[in-house]
Amino acid sequence: MQKIRSSQTDKKTMKFLSYNIQYGKGKDDQYDIERIVGEIGDADLVALQEVERFWARSGDTDQVDQITAAMPDHYWVYGAGVDLHADQQSVRNMGARRQFGNLILSRFPIISSRHHLLPKYGSIGPLSIQRSTIEASILCGNHRIRFYSIHLTHLSPDTRLPQINRLLEIHRDAMHEGFPISGNLRGMDWEAGVSDQTVPANAIIMGDFNFQPDSKEYLRMVGPISHDGSHITSPTGFVDAWLESGQDKMSGTTSQVRGEPARLDYCFVSTSLRQQIKTCRVDEQAIGSDHQPLWLEIDL
Repeated sequence: MQKIRSSQTDKKTMKFLSYNIQYGKGKDDQYDIERIVGEIGDADLVALQEVERFWARSGDTDQVDQITAAMPDHYWVYGAGVDLHADQQSVRNMGARRQFGNLILSRFPIISSRHHLLPKYGSIGPLSIQRSTIEASILCGNHRIRFYSIHLTHLSPDTRLPQINRLLEIHRDAMHEGFPISGNLRGMDWEAGVSDQTVPANAIIMGDFNFQPDSKEYLRMVGPISHDGSHITSPTGFVDAWLESGQDKMSGTTSQVRGEPARLDYCFVSTSLRQQIKTCRVDEQAIGSDHQPLWLEIDL
């Protein structure tokens, strides 16, 4: 985890953003990380997907370094699902890794982070990519949350459902597993680096889930539909912030599937935070990727 100079704020309304940036490739087929940073705007907490390092298609550049250097008021943490040997002739850095993954940026301190690989199917046919989620425990004033940037597989419902099940297990087990370093630290030379072992109970998960709201994967996230049309959501589960903000479930296009508009990007919020959701919207004007940014405002 890296720390960048932080400028903290006392405001209660937090702006969250999720954006699959398609490694900076915009609707004009141009690679432009500066444009991505401009579209992130004044977000307080940011979940980015498809951020890469040292791939030829994006000019063998380190996009994590580019984005974080352009956002010096944010702490950050990065998790690579794909992590390969980089051609040293192209990057001239013996320590460089060719990576593809998820990035979190936060105006507030990232107290701890964990990187979770999700179940993967091998394939001799369609492209199959190692997917993952990066978890950050963030201190927002006196309030702590777990914040996730996630990207699920594009392959099929049967390959996404195990990933969703793993995500729900990660959330369920977070309190049980405890802080990354937990227990009595006295005499172990750990004390100076671990001031607090608190694990936040509430979570906000944002990212590209690659499913639509009428799918069985969506129901796995928010609960099955009851006879009155509402979702049977567990008190320890998640609600769809788009739906909770009064929007129609099938609206809110963020990308396309086979040329048809689709809502693929979501913000799922712990049920205990649902009444604090103020707005949820899609930035329809952004052109920096094949996805649109998803914004959430929540009163913490």
